[in-house]
Amino acid sequence: MQVAVISDVHSNKVALEAVLDDMPPVDSIVCAGDVVGYNPWPAECVATVRERSIQTVMGNHDRAASSGTSFRFNSMAGAGVEHARAELDDDALAWLAELPDTRTVLDGRVKLVHGHPDDPDRYTYPESFAPSMLGEEDVLVTGHTHVQGHETFEEGIVMNPGSVGQPRDSDPRAAYALLDLDGLAVDERRVEYDIDRVMTAVEETGLPDRIGERLYEGR
Repeated sequence: MQVAVISDVHSNKVALEAVLDDMPPVDSIVCAGDVVGYNPWPAECVATVRERSIQTVMGNHDRAASSGTSFRFNSMAGAGVEHARAELDDDALAWLAELPDTRTVLDGRVKLVHGHPDDPDRYTYPESFAPSMLGEEDVLVTGHTHVQGHETFEEGIVMNPGSVGQPRDSDPRAAYALLDLDGLAVDERRVEYDIDRVMTAVEETGLPDRIGERLYEGR
């Protein structure tokens, strides 16, 4: 079974479209949260995830947008949450609010969390991946750090596909991964997209310029 794994789309429609266009035929697409936040297109990204029946979990930006809070967010993150609230209709906000913190999919073989199995808001970088993070599943998918990486243990795989919409590992290309669930192998992938288009939309929308500028740096 071939599974495409995405995370941290962050309202970046241009990057999401590039990833989906690059993606080979797969049996399923899963997401480790944060469909919204930061960038200009929250409604379009939510619609795409829903239309494609992409199974996802709640990220901290998804929670903030749907609950009306932005606790501990910096000005860029707060602006993105406010923009998402303004752009999303009641149905989309309700969909975000109903996302679970943890979801086990594909016959129990893959577990999705945003940050860490014990805490959805914990930043867990690839160098901290450990077999103790795994439960009964074969593969644990995390997001939140926007840093792509995976580790294979006797107990299974812990992986982060990286961020579609706002990479932070010094590579500006949109990130995702392909998971061969039969062979338990991960193919980390990167895709170029039109960052200039995002920057123009950030400026036109009135979001902080730094939201777009950092995309060029992969930060």
